[in-house]
Amino acid sequence: MSSPEDIARLRQLKETENLGNAWTFWQQTREQLEETSALFDDPDPSMRSLAMEEANSLSETLSGIVQNTFPSLLIPPSTTAQLSALMELKSGVGGSEASLFLADLLRMYQRLANNTNWKASIVAKNDTEGGGIKDAVVEFKGEGAYDALRWESGVHRVQRVPVTEASGRTHTSTVAIVVLPLMEETDIHEDELFSMDDIKLEVMRARGAGGQHVNRTESAVRITHVPTGITVSMQDERSQHQNRRRAFQVLRSRLMDLKLTREMEERRTTRRNLVRGADRSEKIRTYNYAQDRVTDHRIGLTMKNLTSVMEGDGIQLFIDAVQRDHAESVMEGMLESSEGA
Repeated sequence: MSSPEDIARLRQLKETENLGNAWTFWQQTREQLEETSALFDDPDPSMRSLAMEEANSLSETLSGIVQNTFPSLLIPPSTTAQLSALMELKSGVGGSEASLFLADLLRMYQRLANNTNWKASIVAKNDTEGGGIKDAVVEFKGEGAYDALRWESGVHRVQRVPVTEASGRTHTSTVAIVVLPLMEETDIHEDELFSMDDIKLEVMRARGAGGQHVNRTESAVRITHVPTGITVSMQDERSQHQNRRRAFQVLRSRLMDLKLTREMEERRTTRRNLVRGADRSEKIRTYNYAQDRVTDHRIGLTMKNLTSVMEGDGIQLFIDAVQRDHAESVMEGMLESSEGA
């Protein structure tokens, strides 16, 4: 059985091989362009015309290698590419309208999961009257889920006329989203995030709807990670064991997110503007129903088809665009680091 070191070495060799193949292809294409350019002065007009067409095609190929292939191979591979995601959604300003918008966003992300072959499971949610959701926690299991959804962290703003608004006045409501790396129990041995000596565990009776079971059994669990002060409460499952397992899963995800954020901040001190607009307190996107548009404020991208985002696959375009922006920022940081070296 291969060791983790062997697997990492093989992966590194594969990445080096891909870069070498791309460089060889670029050199061969450039040589072909030079040979073709020599035919521009051929006395045969048809030959000159063919040479011009071939040269244009080869130039486009070279441009594509420089703009797309090389950057994708030079950017360090993501260390979180295999991780699933844990998404927390909380309604903000706007009361019942914010809760309704949260339900809309939740359906949008569930549809995205179906389109990308991720498995979406609702861990916990608090429904409100009228079909809204006050807050929810959702698992998205599948390769690439965290790397794709991590950029959804932040404040999502909706501007629309609520169903209950008799005067037709547009209201502004918000939903705050936090996306964490989903840490499975099997991941503990790979990256020990905490010691049980640092954990304070409390059990209590669950609150809310549920009948006698809720009132008579101590099934609710609250765990506190003393060094960081992170507290997780869970009461949605029927048994204490299930709530404890869920709570530790959320704690691992939050601690892993804290670790990744700390590492990102450390890289920012050495590479200016490595990642732009990742602050979760910022308004990252606006969904304007009256103008049928969605705008991502971090990258200045606007789409004039709100329905395709909320009801189709339009959200994928925003996720792809933000990922490209991140990759470009990484490349800029690498270039700045090399120039300053």
